[in-house]
Amino acid sequence: MRIGSLLFERGLFLAPMEDVTDRPFRRLCRRMGADLVYTEFVSSEGLVRGIAQSRGRIRLTPDEHPVGIQIYGCREEALVEAARLACDAGPDLIDINFGCPARKIANRGAGSGMLKEPDRLVALAAAVVRAVPLPVTVKTRLGWDQTTIGIVDLARRLEDAGIAALTLHARTRQQMFKGQAVWDWIARVKAAVSFPVIGNGDIKTPADAARMFGETGCDAVMIGRAAIGNPWIFERARAHLRTGVDPGPPPLAEQIEVYLALLSELIAEKGERRGIIESRRQLASILRAAPRIAAVRAEAMTQTTLPDLAGVLGPLRDPRGAEVRA
Repeated sequence: MRIGSLLFERGLFLAPMEDVTDRPFRRLCRRMGADLVYTEFVSSEGLVRGIAQSRGRIRLTPDEHPVGIQIYGCREEALVEAARLACDAGPDLIDINFGCPARKIANRGAGSGMLKEPDRLVALAAAVVRAVPLPVTVKTRLGWDQTTIGIVDLARRLEDAGIAALTLHARTRQQMFKGQAVWDWIARVKAAVSFPVIGNGDIKTPADAARMFGETGCDAVMIGRAAIGNPWIFERARAHLRTGVDPGPPPLAEQIEVYLALLSELIAEKGERRGIIESRRQLASILRAAPRIAAVRAEAMTQTTLPDLAGVLGPLRDPRGAEVRA
Protein backbone atom coordinates (compact mmCIF):
# COMPACT_ATOMS: atom_id res chain seq x y z
CA MET A 1 0.00 0.00 0.00
CA ARG A 2 1.35 3.40 -0.98
CA ILE A 3 0.19 6.89 -0.02
CA GLY A 4 2.56 9.32 -1.67
CA SER A 5 6.03 8.22 -0.54
CA LEU A 6 4.67 6.20 2.41
CA LEU A 7 4.63 2.42 2.14
CA PHE A 8 2.64 0.12 4.42
CA GLU A 9 1.99 -3.59 4.58
CA ARG A 10 -1.37 -4.23 6.24
CA GLY A 11 -1.13 -0.90 8.00
CA LEU A 12 -2.63 -0.28 11.43
CA PHE A 13 -3.63 3.37 11.76
CA LEU A 14 -4.77 5.49 14.71
CA ALA A 15 -8.04 7.26 13.90
CA PRO A 16 -8.32 11.02 14.41
CA MET A 17 -10.45 11.64 17.52
CA GLU A 18 -11.33 14.98 19.07
CA ASP A 19 -9.91 15.45 22.57
CA VAL A 20 -8.07 12.12 22.26
CA THR A 21 -5.41 12.16 19.54
CA ASP A 22 -3.35 15.03 20.88
CA ARG A 23 0.43 15.01 20.54
CA PRO A 24 1.25 12.93 23.64
CA PHE A 25 -1.23 10.22 22.71
CA ARG A 26 -0.14 10.16 19.07
CA ARG A 27 3.48 9.73 20.13
CA LEU A 28 2.52 6.95 22.53
CA CYS A 29 0.57 5.08 19.86
CA ARG A 30 3.47 5.37 17.43
CA ARG A 31 5.74 3.81 20.06
CA MET A 32 3.15 1.09 20.56
CA GLY A 33 3.13 0.14 16.90
CA ALA A 34 0.65 2.41 15.08
CA ASP A 35 1.91 2.74 11.50
CA LEU A 36 0.25 6.11 10.90
CA VAL A 37 -1.41 8.57 13.29
CA TYR A 38 -3.66 11.56 12.72
CA THR A 39 -4.23 14.81 14.57
CA GLU A 40 -7.54 15.71 16.10
CA PHE A 41 -9.66 17.19 13.35
CA VAL A 42 -8.98 20.89 12.87
CA SER A 43 -11.44 23.55 11.79
CA SER A 44 -10.38 25.16 8.53
CA GLU A 45 -12.03 28.39 9.64
CA GLY A 46 -10.11 28.27 12.92
CA LEU A 47 -6.81 27.79 11.11
CA VAL A 48 -7.25 30.61 8.65
CA ARG A 49 -8.37 32.97 11.42
CA GLY A 50 -5.34 32.10 13.50
CA ILE A 51 -7.29 30.68 16.44
CA ALA A 52 -4.71 29.47 18.96
CA GLN A 53 -6.40 26.14 19.65
CA SER A 54 -6.59 25.31 15.94
CA ARG A 55 -2.99 26.31 15.28
CA GLY A 56 -1.90 24.30 18.33
CA ARG A 57 -3.52 21.16 16.99
CA ILE A 58 -1.30 21.11 13.91
CA ARG A 59 1.97 21.43 15.82
CA LEU A 60 3.89 18.20 15.28
CA THR A 61 6.95 16.55 16.80
CA PRO A 62 9.55 14.50 14.89
CA ASP A 63 8.73 11.18 16.55
CA GLU A 64 5.10 11.26 15.38
CA HIS A 65 5.90 10.61 11.75
CA PRO A 66 4.32 9.36 9.66
CA VAL A 67 1.45 11.60 10.69
CA GLY A 68 -1.50 13.18 8.92
CA ILE A 69 -3.22 16.46 9.74
CA GLN A 70 -6.99 16.22 9.41
CA ILE A 71 -8.98 19.32 8.52
CA TYR A 72 -12.68 19.94 8.03
CA GLY A 73 -14.89 22.65 6.62
CA CYS A 74 -17.40 23.46 3.92
CA ARG A 75 -16.07 26.71 2.45
CA GLU A 76 -13.60 26.14 -0.37
CA GLU A 77 -11.42 29.19 0.24
CA ALA A 78 -10.99 28.34 3.91
CA LEU A 79 -10.42 24.63 3.31
CA VAL A 80 -7.76 25.30 0.68
CA GLU A 81 -5.95 27.89 2.80
CA ALA A 82 -6.15 25.60 5.85
CA ALA A 83 -4.60 22.79 3.82
CA ARG A 84 -1.72 25.08 2.84
CA LEU A 85 -1.20 26.11 6.46
CA ALA A 86 -1.30 22.46 7.51
CA CYS A 87 1.36 21.63 4.92
CA ASP A 88 3.64 24.21 6.49
CA ALA A 89 3.47 22.21 9.75
CA GLY A 90 5.29 19.33 8.03
CA PRO A 91 2.89 16.37 8.03
CA ASP A 92 3.15 13.42 5.67
CA LEU A 93 -0.36 13.89 4.30
CA ILE A 94 -3.48 16.05 4.57
CA ASP A 95 -6.76 14.31 5.40
CA ILE A 96 -10.20 15.87 4.88
CA ASN A 97 -12.95 14.92 7.28
CA PHE A 98 -16.19 14.33 5.42
CA GLY A 99 -17.50 11.90 8.01
CA CYS A 100 -17.84 13.48 11.47
CA PRO A 101 -21.45 12.83 12.56
CA ALA A 102 -21.55 15.36 15.42
CA ARG A 103 -24.60 17.61 15.13
CA LYS A 104 -22.60 20.80 15.67
CA ILE A 105 -20.42 19.90 12.65
CA ALA A 106 -22.81 18.11 10.31
CA ASN A 107 -25.67 20.59 10.65
CA ARG A 108 -23.34 23.35 9.51
CA GLY A 109 -22.64 21.44 6.30
CA ALA A 110 -19.19 20.15 7.28
CA GLY A 111 -18.07 16.63 8.22
CA SER A 112 -20.76 14.12 7.28
CA GLY A 113 -23.02 17.03 6.38
CA MET A 114 -21.15 17.13 3.08
CA LEU A 115 -22.62 13.71 2.21
CA LYS A 116 -25.86 15.54 1.40
CA GLU A 117 -23.98 17.39 -1.35
CA PRO A 118 -21.70 14.88 -3.08
CA ASP A 119 -20.96 17.18 -6.01
CA ARG A 120 -19.74 19.86 -3.65
CA LEU A 121 -17.81 17.32 -1.59
CA VAL A 122 -15.90 16.14 -4.66
CA ALA A 123 -15.25 19.72 -5.76
CA LEU A 124 -13.83 20.62 -2.35
CA ALA A 125 -11.56 17.58 -2.36
CA ALA A 126 -10.34 18.39 -5.88
CA ALA A 127 -9.60 22.00 -4.89
CA VAL A 128 -7.43 20.86 -1.97
CA VAL A 129 -5.61 18.33 -4.17
CA ARG A 130 -4.76 21.10 -6.64
CA ALA A 131 -3.62 23.47 -3.89
CA VAL A 132 -1.07 21.40 -1.96
CA PRO A 133 1.98 19.27 -2.81
CA LEU A 134 1.28 16.56 -0.23
CA PRO A 135 -0.99 13.54 -0.71
CA VAL A 136 -4.60 14.36 0.14
CA THR A 137 -6.82 11.67 1.62
CA VAL A 138 -10.47 11.61 2.68
CA LYS A 139 -12.30 10.04 5.60
CA THR A 140 -16.04 9.60 5.21
CA ARG A 141 -19.08 7.38 5.83
CA LEU A 142 -21.44 5.32 3.71
CA GLY A 143 -23.95 8.13 3.28
CA TRP A 144 -26.23 10.41 5.27
CA ASP A 145 -28.73 7.60 5.96
CA GLN A 146 -29.72 4.19 4.61
CA THR A 147 -31.62 5.75 1.71
CA THR A 148 -28.66 7.80 0.48
CA ILE A 149 -25.78 5.32 0.44
CA GLY A 150 -23.74 6.21 -2.63
CA ILE A 151 -20.25 5.50 -1.41
CA VAL A 152 -19.08 3.39 -4.36
CA ASP A 153 -19.85 6.13 -6.88
CA LEU A 154 -18.44 8.76 -4.51
CA ALA A 155 -15.20 6.80 -4.13
CA ARG A 156 -14.78 6.59 -7.90
CA ARG A 157 -15.33 10.32 -8.22
CA LEU A 158 -12.84 11.05 -5.44
CA GLU A 159 -10.28 8.91 -7.24
CA ASP A 160 -10.84 10.95 -10.40
CA ALA A 161 -10.38 14.09 -8.28
CA GLY A 162 -6.88 12.94 -7.29
CA ILE A 163 -7.44 11.68 -3.75
CA ALA A 164 -4.57 9.43 -2.66
CA ALA A 165 -6.56 7.14 -0.33
CA LEU A 166 -9.99 6.82 1.26
CA THR A 167 -10.87 5.85 4.82
CA LEU A 168 -14.38 4.46 5.09
CA HIS A 169 -16.24 4.25 8.39
CA ALA A 170 -18.82 1.66 7.38
CA ARG A 171 -21.81 3.36 9.01
CA THR A 172 -24.14 6.12 7.87
CA ARG A 173 -24.25 9.48 9.59
CA GLN A 174 -27.70 8.61 10.92
CA GLN A 175 -26.23 5.61 12.74
CA MET A 176 -23.67 7.76 14.55
CA PHE A 177 -21.72 5.04 16.42
CA LYS A 178 -24.69 2.73 16.98
CA GLY A 179 -25.61 -0.51 15.32
CA GLN A 180 -23.11 -2.55 13.37
CA ALA A 181 -20.66 -1.31 10.76
CA VAL A 182 -21.38 -2.98 7.42
CA TRP A 183 -17.96 -4.07 6.29
CA ASP A 184 -19.29 -5.36 2.97
CA TRP A 185 -19.33 -1.76 1.76
CA ILE A 186 -15.59 -1.53 2.38
CA ALA A 187 -15.11 -4.56 0.14
CA ARG A 188 -17.31 -3.03 -2.56
CA VAL A 189 -15.36 0.21 -2.54
CA LYS A 190 -12.05 -1.66 -2.61
CA ALA A 191 -13.22 -3.54 -5.70
CA ALA A 192 -14.30 -0.32 -7.41
CA VAL A 193 -11.17 1.85 -7.09
CA SER A 194 -7.43 1.51 -7.50
CA PHE A 195 -6.29 3.78 -4.68
CA PRO A 196 -5.80 2.41 -1.12
CA VAL A 197 -8.91 1.86 0.97
CA ILE A 198 -8.65 2.02 4.76
CA GLY A 199 -11.34 0.18 6.72
CA ASN A 200 -12.84 1.69 9.86
CA GLY A 201 -15.63 0.72 12.23
CA ASP A 202 -16.09 -1.92 14.94
CA ILE A 203 -12.41 -2.78 15.38
CA LYS A 204 -12.47 -3.67 19.07
CA THR A 205 -9.83 -6.40 19.27
CA PRO A 206 -6.76 -7.58 17.35
CA ALA A 207 -8.88 -10.41 15.96
CA ASP A 208 -11.31 -7.84 14.55
CA ALA A 209 -8.46 -6.15 12.67
CA ALA A 210 -7.38 -9.46 11.13
CA ARG A 211 -10.98 -10.27 10.23
CA MET A 212 -11.49 -6.91 8.52
CA PHE A 213 -8.41 -7.47 6.35
CA GLY A 214 -9.66 -10.92 5.45
CA GLU A 215 -13.29 -10.05 4.80
CA THR A 216 -12.87 -6.75 2.94
CA GLY A 217 -9.47 -6.88 1.25
CA CYS A 218 -8.80 -3.38 2.59
CA ASP A 219 -5.25 -2.04 2.48
CA ALA A 220 -5.13 -0.80 6.08
CA VAL A 221 -7.29 -0.81 9.19
CA MET A 222 -8.01 2.29 11.24
CA ILE A 223 -8.54 1.84 14.98
CA GLY A 224 -10.42 4.50 16.91
CA ARG A 225 -12.23 4.16 20.22
CA ALA A 226 -10.62 0.79 20.98
CA ALA A 227 -7.25 2.55 21.31
CA ILE A 228 -8.43 4.82 24.13
CA GLY A 229 -6.67 3.58 27.25
CA ASN A 230 -5.41 0.70 25.13
CA PRO A 231 -2.53 1.95 22.93
CA TRP A 232 -0.97 -1.54 22.96
CA ILE A 233 -3.78 -2.72 20.71
CA PHE A 234 -1.50 -1.85 17.79
CA GLU A 235 1.38 -4.11 18.80
CA ARG A 236 -1.12 -6.80 19.80
CA ALA A 237 -2.84 -6.57 16.41
CA ARG A 238 0.50 -6.71 14.62
CA ALA A 239 1.43 -9.85 16.55
CA HIS A 240 -1.95 -11.39 15.74
CA LEU A 241 -1.55 -10.64 12.04
CA ARG A 242 1.92 -12.17 12.09
CA THR A 243 1.30 -15.26 14.23
CA GLY A 244 -2.44 -15.66 14.65
CA VAL A 245 -2.06 -15.19 18.40
CA ASP A 246 -3.03 -12.14 20.44
CA PRO A 247 -0.46 -11.74 23.25
CA GLY A 248 -2.98 -9.75 25.29
CA PRO A 249 -2.50 -6.51 27.19
CA PRO A 250 0.39 -5.89 29.56
CA PRO A 251 -0.11 -6.35 33.33
CA LEU A 252 -2.18 -3.70 35.08
CA ALA A 253 0.88 -2.29 36.88
CA GLU A 254 2.56 -1.66 33.51
CA GLN A 255 -0.60 -0.09 32.11
CA ILE A 256 -0.71 2.34 35.03
CA GLU A 257 2.93 3.30 34.44
CA VAL A 258 2.22 3.94 30.77
CA TYR A 259 -0.78 6.08 31.70
CA LEU A 260 1.21 8.13 34.23
CA ALA A 261 3.94 8.74 31.65
CA LEU A 262 1.30 9.93 29.19
CA LEU A 263 -0.24 12.11 31.89
CA SER A 264 3.13 13.73 32.60
CA GLU A 265 3.37 14.77 28.95
CA LEU A 266 -0.19 16.08 28.99
CA ILE A 267 0.47 18.12 32.11
CA ALA A 268 3.62 19.59 30.58
CA GLU A 269 1.58 20.74 27.58
CA LYS A 270 -1.76 21.65 29.12
CA GLY A 271 -1.27 22.16 32.84
CA GLU A 272 -2.06 19.86 35.75
CA ARG A 273 -5.82 20.20 36.09
CA ARG A 274 -6.61 20.16 32.38
CA GLY A 275 -4.21 17.31 31.71
CA ILE A 276 -5.78 15.16 34.41
CA ILE A 277 -9.35 15.90 33.36
CA GLU A 278 -8.67 15.31 29.67
CA SER A 279 -6.92 12.01 30.40
CA ARG A 280 -9.78 10.57 32.43
CA ARG A 281 -11.14 8.70 29.41
CA GLN A 282 -7.79 6.96 29.08
CA LEU A 283 -7.65 6.03 32.76
CA ALA A 284 -11.30 4.96 32.89
CA SER A 285 -10.71 2.57 30.01
CA ILE A 286 -7.70 1.02 31.73
CA LEU A 287 -9.45 0.61 35.06
CA ARG A 288 -12.73 -0.56 33.54
CA ALA A 289 -11.04 -3.72 32.34
CA ALA A 290 -9.43 -4.49 35.71
CA PRO A 291 -11.29 -6.68 38.21
CA ARG A 292 -12.14 -5.92 41.83
CA ILE A 293 -11.08 -2.26 41.90
CA ALA A 294 -14.40 -0.40 41.77
CA ALA A 295 -13.58 1.78 44.80
CA VAL A 296 -10.14 2.71 43.43
CA ARG A 297 -11.67 3.50 40.06
CA ALA A 298 -14.35 5.76 41.55
CA GLU A 299 -11.82 7.63 43.71
CA ALA A 300 -9.36 8.07 40.85
CA MET A 301 -11.99 9.76 38.68
CA THR A 302 -12.39 12.60 41.21
CA GLN A 303 -8.72 13.60 41.60
CA THR A 304 -7.46 16.91 40.18
CA THR A 305 -3.79 16.94 41.26
CA LEU A 306 -1.02 14.60 40.22
CA PRO A 307 0.15 13.74 43.76
CA ASP A 308 -3.38 12.84 44.83
CA LEU A 309 -4.03 10.78 41.72
CA ALA A 310 -0.68 9.00 41.99
CA GLY A 311 -1.51 8.22 45.62
CA VAL A 312 -4.82 6.62 44.69
CA LEU A 313 -3.19 4.59 41.92
CA GLY A 314 -0.21 3.63 44.07
CA PRO A 315 -1.44 0.16 45.04
CA LEU A 316 -2.06 -0.68 41.39
CA ARG A 317 1.53 0.17 40.43
CA ASP A 318 2.67 -2.89 42.31
CA PRO A 319 2.40 -6.17 40.36
CA ARG A 320 0.10 -7.33 43.16
CA GLY A 321 -2.21 -4.38 42.49
CA ALA A 322 -4.70 -6.52 40.63
CA GLU A 323 -5.59 -8.04 44.00
CA VAL A 324 -6.83 -4.70 45.36
CA ARG A 325 -10.48 -5.18 46.14
CA ALA A 326 -13.44 -2.86 46.07
